[in-house]
Order: sequence, then structure tokens, then C-alpha cells
Amino acid sequence: MPTSTHLNRWLRLQREGRLPDSPWLGHDPQPSLLLDAEARPVDLNPALLQWLDSEAPSEVAALLPVNHRDLVRACLEQQRAIEEVEAQWGERVLLWSFIPDPHRQRVLARCREATAQILAERESATARRLYRLITENTTDLISRHTPDGTFLDASPASWTLLGYWPEELRGRLARSLFHSQDLAGLTQRARDALEQDGYHTMTFRIRHRDGHYLWFETACRAIRETYTGAVVEVVAVSRDITSRVQAEENKRRLAEVVEANPDPVLFIQPGGAVTYLNPAARRTLGLEAGQPMPDLASILTPEVLHSLQREGWQRAEHTGRWSIEARLQPPAGGASVPVSLMLLAHRAASGERFYSLVAHDQSERELREAQQRHHQDELAHTARLVTLGELASGIAHEINQPLAAVVNYANASQRYLQALDTQPEAVRKVAQGLERIAEQATHAAEVIKRLRAFLRKGGRRVQALDLAEVARETVRLCAWEAQACQVTIELRLADNLPPVYADRILLEQVLLNLLRNAIEANREVHPQQGSQIVLGAQASSEGGVEVSVSDQGPGVSAEQLAQLFTPFYTSKANGLGLGLSMSRSIVEGFGGDLQAQPQSHGLKMCCHLPATAPAQADSPTQPTTGARQ
Repeated sequence: MPTSTHLNRWLRLQREGRLPDSPWLGHDPQPSLLLDAEARPVDLNPALLQWLDSEAPSEVAALLPVNHRDLVRACLEQQRAIEEVEAQWGERVLLWSFIPDPHRQRVLARCREATAQILAERESATARRLYRLITENTTDLISRHTPDGTFLDASPASWTLLGYWPEELRGRLARSLFHSQDLAGLTQRARDALEQDGYHTMTFRIRHRDGHYLWFETACRAIRETYTGAVVEVVAVSRDITSRVQAEENKRRLAEVVEANPDPVLFIQPGGAVTYLNPAARRTLGLEAGQPMPDLASILTPEVLHSLQREGWQRAEHTGRWSIEARLQPPAGGASVPVSLMLLAHRAASGERFYSLVAHDQSERELREAQQRHHQDELAHTARLVTLGELASGIAHEINQPLAAVVNYANASQRYLQALDTQPEAVRKVAQGLERIAEQATHAAEVIKRLRAFLRKGGRRVQALDLAEVARETVRLCAWEAQACQVTIELRLADNLPPVYADRILLEQVLLNLLRNAIEANREVHPQQGSQIVLGAQASSEGGVEVSVSDQGPGVSAEQLAQLFTPFYTSKANGLGLGLSMSRSIVEGFGGDLQAQPQSHGLKMCCHLPATAPAQADSPTQPTTGARQ
């Protein structure tokens, strides 16, 4: 029978519904089965039965997609095949195709295992997704280039880093953005390294769209043609290292500054170990370049070390710095160097603290201060000479009184000696006269001694003094001038005053200046009338002694008060304007303070003197060369 006749007969049987059930099912090499309109299995081919092994055919539903009933219904209703529907069978992945037979309301379901294919596609999709995420979100610039450096593509980070969108860079030569000073040899070195090694890292400056330059570090890898090995493409990963380069440059500059710093700089640890000395520190400590680092105990005094341990580290940790006046002692011996030490706390990038000790040489300042003290002492001595010149009449009166008494007692004693034969009491009278002559001569000698002490010219000696005794001695020096001006000096000295630390002669000079100013102020307001000055002293709540001199003079205006302690400012016709200025300098040298307080009647000068030796009190020195006055 001709082939056309068999085909016509098969088509007619199919239309009539009398076609045998899937005659090709048994010959299909793919696992297949027939499903009715309700998605129930009608027939299974041997390939599918082989998969199921001993399981019942009813278990075939476990192989089908979970929505296979909906798929069968849709396939028949739409009269179209549905392909590549995924189903999970244990660890295996199956792909099903549903082919409809509308006349018999059946569906042929064919299956193939695609476990390896699906897993590979999933891994590939995951890799592509991850690569896209990395490319689109990394802060580094990922770019592709031709061997001559032309951009083929770039990641979106190009906008963040350079101000260019990827499409703006495509077709552009990368070296057109390089700094002109970095171009020399950079491109050729990169090309040679990629040809030879296939990998190259370079650091260069690249221009931002805004015109400023950034430092980039770029790692390049060559992509080669499979057969010839020629470089056909270059993949580059670039990152902005401007901050790092600037930090390294700042660190280098800082190191140069520290090395060139004329002040000694030491890097130290809280335990006292010295880890670094700059050249100035080595010169100051007398250490050669190869000598080991000293410890702090060998170059600082115990007092400074104690202060460092007690408060230095803690203060530097909280505020960043701590300072103290000290002396650096060379470990090998020699003269110590006066310095102002500053402990600085630094924080490394890791958060760890490290410390430096900067020592500012104070030798010149110490010399200037010594010269200033010498000049001040000279000026104070001159002022004492002027003061005694102004008090000359009073001093002469104080000396003339005992001398006149000596003369009188001597004359009387001579008369008694001539009458020894007639007057038995003459011997006792002569003895009494000689005793009083001795008393008056001693009194005159004390006056001379007090004047010589006041005029003493020499180095200042800071020592503990009884302020009450110094005050009474000063009052005696100006007693005659006060009496001549009808001024009464009232002493209001508290009991049990603590000792004050000062130079006795300079303190007497300060009190004498204040008392004489008060006498002149009283005389200005109360000429030829009685008036009063109060010299008081009491213990201060802050420690030390508060000394005050209150007058009944005209007082001062606010403008005069602001200039009262200015050198050469005076309201007196014959004054030099140095008394109060010098007095304040002297008191401040003792660690105290001198202030003026206006009152309703007159002026009150308040002087605070410390009850402890000042931190940098002048050590006793030998008198300067010159005759004693």
C-alpha cells in the first residue's frame, strides 16, 4: 500500500478517535507518559518505568511539576505545547514538555534530566549577579582598555572618583587624564610589564573633571589572545589613594620638622622608656648617634618624675598636653639645661596612644631673668639711696638724740668725778652715767646698723620672715617724717601670723614706699592737721599674709587707678613714678601680688605675700662687687 494511503488512513482513524494509544510511546528514548484531561497517568513508557524502578506507576506524580494539573488543563484548552517546565525530584532537576492531543483529550508529557545544566546556569546567574553588584557598587574604578590605553568600558565609580560617566570615558585615552609630570615613561613601562608579566601596578596623578588632580593606584592585568598570546585587552582596578599619599607626605614633612627642630624632642612610653631622640635632644644630652636610649630617670629630677607620674600622664590623656618647668641632666654628667617640658599625647590610626616630650630650652630666658633681677636690684638700691636722702633730716634727728644724751651724760660724769672727795654719792652717779652713755651709744649704733642694712647692695635672699618685726622696723625708718607731718601710723597686726618668704631689705623697701606715699597723701588733704595711717596684716584664706596700708588722702580716679603701677607715671611734682611699679615687681618676684583698692576716703594698698617659698625663688647669692653702703 502506498505511503499516502497509510497516512490518510491514520488521519481518518485519528479524527474518528479509533487510533491506538500512543503507538510511538514505547519507542521514545526520553521518559514519557500519557495524561488524561484530569492529569491522571494513562500510560508510561519503558524509559520512565526504568526511572521509577519498583515504585508503583501511581508514584509518577512525584516526578511531575507540582502544578502539572493546571499545566495539562492549559495545554488542552489552548491547544499548544508547554515546554521546559522545571520539577524537583529529590536532588535531581527535571524539565517537562507537555504536548496536547485535543481529539482524545490527552497530553503527552516528555521529560529530560537537566540537573547539571540547571545548577550550572544557577551558579552562572549568581556569579553574574555578584559581579554586577561588585562592579556597580565598589568604590574602586574597574575599567577595560585596549592595549594602547583607550577606555572600552568603566564601572559607575568613574563618576564618583573622576566626575565622568562610563559612557563619557569610552573611546578616550587614559593618558590624556594623566599629570604631565607622570607621563614620562609611565605608559611604556606599563606596556612592557603587561607584555612580559601580564600584570603591572602603578601610582600616578589623574585629573578630575573639575580640574584638580587625584593620586591613583592602578593594578592592570593583560587579557591575551588564546592562540597567539598577544595582549588584546587590559582590565584595570584603580583606587583613590590621595588621602594616603597626603598622609604619608605630611608624615614625611613632620619627620623632617622633628629632625630639624632646634628644641629637643623625645618619644616616650608611660613606663619611662625613651624610644626616639631627635638630633637636638642628643646634642643637649651629650649622646652620640650610636649610643642607647636613656631612661627618663637618668635625665629628669625625681621631683619632675613624680609630677609626671602623679598628674602628667593623666592630664595629657584627657587634654592632650601637660607642661612643667624642669632641667635636663645629661646622663654622662655636666651642666643641666633649664627647659620648659611639654608632654603631648598623640593617637595613631589604630587608636593606640603614643607620647612625645618637647623641651624648649630656657637658658636664654634664665639669663635674661638673672640680668633683669640684677638691674632691678640696682634700681631698688638707687631708690633706697633716694629714699634715705629724703629722710635725711629724720635720720639725723634719730642719731642726734642719742649723741646729745651721750654728751650730757659725759659732762655730768666729769662733774661728779671732780666732786668725789666731797660727795660720796658721786661714784654711783658716775657709774649710772656711764651705763646710760653705753645705752645711748648702742641705740645710735643700732640706727646706723639698720641704715646700713637698708642700704645693703647685693643679691636678694629669699627666706622666712616675721612680718610683724619687718613692719615695726619699717615704721621706725619713717617715724620722724610721719611725726613732722602730724601723721600717726597705727599698727594692726594679727597675732600668730605665718612667716612669709621674701628678701628682708626688699620687703622693707616695699612697705616704706607704701607708707611714705600714704604720708604724702595725708599731708595733701590734711596740711598742718593730725591724720592717721593704718598698717594692717592678717592671715589670708588662700594661705600667706595680707598686708594693707590705708591712708586718708584724696584717693585716685578710675583713670589714675588704671595707670597707678605704670612705670614713670606719677601725680607728684617731683616724683619719678617708679615706686609703685618697682614695688609690684618686687612683690611678684616673691610670688605675691600688689593691688590698689579705692575707698570712700583715701586709698588702700593691698599686698599678698606667700607663706611658702615660690617655685622659682631666687637662691641666695653672693653680694655683687662694690662697696657696701
